[in-house]
Amino acid sequence: MPYLIRKANYADLNSLVEMARTSFVQAFTEGNKTENVNAYLEEAFTEEQFTEELENPASVFFLLEVDGDLAGYAKVNFVPAQTDLHDNSSLEVARLYLLEKYIGMGLGKVLLNHTINFAKLNRKKYLWLGVWEKNKRAIKFYEKHGLSIFSSHPFPFGDELQTDFLMKIAF
Repeated sequence: MPYLIRKANYADLNSLVEMARTSFVQAFTEGNKTENVNAYLEEAFTEEQFTEELENPASVFFLLEVDGDLAGYAKVNFVPAQTDLHDNSSLEVARLYLLEKYIGMGLGKVLLNHTINFAKLNRKKYLWLGVWEKNKRAIKFYEKHGLSIFSSHPFPFGDELQTDFLMKIAF
């Protein structure tokens, strides 16, 4: 399957936000209250928020295109944009999402490997991310690709306080 991974730019903003919102809803509607999903979308998945993130030199968005269509994306953070560790020897994968119709085609692995290679190119010692403790499919995916749980943190989600596992892979 022909695919392309490239850095996002401002011209991608509208399509990126639309795809990001869709992939988030697909990933998190099950097992969560609709009002919490919607509240988080309005907090973290708006054009204003994505504009700020695109303007942040410590964050990079990678878009995955399949046959010219957006299929998924990854957002990585250097210090000081990292959410938890703030370790200059690491790279955080803040988001890694595929649209549902592309799951199971090996594209998640392609996107994850791209972030790992990007971390190595930037001379990082490890890559880490947070994943919702109830997202068993994602946890298995990351474990299959060499990441392991090393900690956890609370994650405010609407009117709930959820738990994310922190996972990493060292190089």
